[in-house]
Amino acid sequence: MTAGLQHPVFSRRTMLQAGGVSLLGLGLSDLAGLRAETAKPKSHRAVIYIFLSGGLGQHDSFDLKPDAPDSIRGEFKPIATQTPGVRICEHLPELAKRSNRWSLIRSLTHRTNNHSDAHLFMLTGRNELPPGFDASKPKETDWPSIAAVTGAVTNRRNNLPPAVVLPDRIVHNTGRVIPGQFAGMMGRQRDPWFLEASAFEPKAYGAFPAYEFDHQERAYKAQRQGFHIPDLSLPQGIDGIRLDQRLDLLKIVDGQRAKLDRESGKSPMDGYRQAAVSLLTDAKVRKAFDIRQQPAKDVERYGNNAFGWSLLMAARLVEAGVNLVQVNLGNNETWDTHGNAFPHLKDKLFPPTDKCVSALLDDLQERGLLDDTLVVMAGEFGRTPRVFGLATAYKLPGRDHWGAAQSVFIAGGGVKGGRVIGSTDKTGAFPTSDPQTPENLAATIYESLGVPKSFMWQDTQNRPHHVYHGEPIRGLT
Repeated sequence: MTAGLQHPVFSRRTMLQAGGVSLLGLGLSDLAGLRAETAKPKSHRAVIYIFLSGGLGQHDSFDLKPDAPDSIRGEFKPIATQTPGVRICEHLPELAKRSNRWSLIRSLTHRTNNHSDAHLFMLTGRNELPPGFDASKPKETDWPSIAAVTGAVTNRRNNLPPAVVLPDRIVHNTGRVIPGQFAGMMGRQRDPWFLEASAFEPKAYGAFPAYEFDHQERAYKAQRQGFHIPDLSLPQGIDGIRLDQRLDLLKIVDGQRAKLDRESGKSPMDGYRQAAVSLLTDAKVRKAFDIRQQPAKDVERYGNNAFGWSLLMAARLVEAGVNLVQVNLGNNETWDTHGNAFPHLKDKLFPPTDKCVSALLDDLQERGLLDDTLVVMAGEFGRTPRVFGLATAYKLPGRDHWGAAQSVFIAGGGVKGGRVIGSTDKTGAFPTSDPQTPENLAATIYESLGVPKSFMWQDTQNRPHHVYHGEPIRGLT
């Protein structure tokens, strides 16, 4: 049972990104927090959900099958971790050294091999398609994303939105926006905040600039050298004045605030305007959104590339008070290794991922945040047991989509290191023990955030819906 909607109180000065990233132009969430009647969690709990769009192959990362035939096991060899009996890919050596801080779920399974369907399953925690689902575009009848639900049922802290998605929306190289990322049935005004710091580049993938690549190794001109500065504007679909100037924010913010003040009381969108301004100017909070203000040693520690910048920003955001940060580690289908899989994983994808995720665990641990911050890393599905070739498109072989099994990396938030939940058969095709679903993974996230099972969210017709659709995964703590 839910209580009524209440608007949070904002200070007059809150946040503006001064050079690297802005909160605006990014998807304005509803500023009303949906709260249940049960007691609020006493301590701040956070989640960083690292999403690998395209689908990471379980055989090539966390569930290697070294005794399988060549056509299944692939080119990579397993290496020992700090945990006896737990072996992972040889190209993830830094994570192997830190297995005392993370565990694996090797048996997550769902029913589709389609990108759009699987994105919706894994980003919403619902292993079924909503009525009227359209794989080509988001719809208001879609299930809300985990980020959107978190924004609705957890409390705002330090004038920050409860849930943030960075560094971009997941957009297909054709320009088609992938469903499952937004608030759907909750209404667009409750979309999570999108920090769109990474320019859309349909021809290249990965951790630009150093690790950018094309799956088919086609020629392209590298464009992205860093996170870009978005327009300072209210999101598309939100009426009201536009904050048109681009960001030399320290110079223009006083004029923008005065403009908003003059407009005060003239429109039902005043609450949104005031919230936009309040999320613009507090220097303390601004620092969390500005990579340029981070010490050089931290940037180098995470990796001076898009993967490193994203996870460094995520760490600072949860420290500042954001409850959930979804990090899209690579643009749409970056991990879709149909071909040239092994050189691209070895040379382009695993090096920055191994470094930045390891740095994230170290950083959170050193700052005293890891015990209260759950780190989850998953894609929309795993990949086929069989290695195959598509000579018309790729020089070298890869693997196709496979929803029946994937490995999920999980750390922090009370998770004990060195645990392995579930197993797959000898070819890595299907779970053979303790199968888990997207509903169970979402429930694990909500439980880590301290969301009681009694909590509900409301759709645009004010109808209540359960937050939980599965049971949290046991055996991790």
